[in-house]
Amino acid sequence: MKICIFCGANASTDPEVDRQVKIITDHFVKHNVELVYGGAGIGIMGALATEVMVKGGRVTGVIPQRLMKKEIAHGGLTELHVVTDMHERKKMMYDLSDAFLIFPGGMGTMDELFEILTWKQLGIHAKPIALFNINHYYDDLIKFLNLGVERNLIKAPDRKLLFESSDWNEIWNHINAHRT
Repeated sequence: MKICIFCGANASTDPEVDRQVKIITDHFVKHNVELVYGGAGIGIMGALATEVMVKGGRVTGVIPQRLMKKEIAHGGLTELHVVTDMHERKKMMYDLSDAFLIFPGGMGTMDELFEILTWKQLGIHAKPIALFNINHYYDDLIKFLNLGVERNLIKAPDRKLLFESSDWNEIWNHINAHRT
């Protein structure tokens, strides 16, 4: 199985994020799950990739040429695809992955989350998408989505396309139950 993790190119000040990186990377290696991610060697992205590689797992990175220096492409990956732009990056990450996990991140992470979620809403794919709400990071986003349903701007069945939890085991069980 290959799981794409969308996450920040910056490091988090929340120590719980680092703790969850270690838990998830242990799990990935133990269960032979390949990490697909944005290819950077910095921030949460770099931490995830380095941990998986150090533990003997497989990591595929996808990075736009333009970000090779800004995000400092990770040098020790199993595979690194250099693409022309962000659109090609997201498409390749989608093509390579069986499921999507959204870690804490910034605007780029939100862009990736909403694009992959919209593709699912439109029926382009049926792959599981899970929001990892570490230390309540996504509470306000979850409230926003629920408000969208309440105000009839998001259909209730579409809202259910995004699973969210603060518990990695719940997310893992959801991904396994909903793999296509």
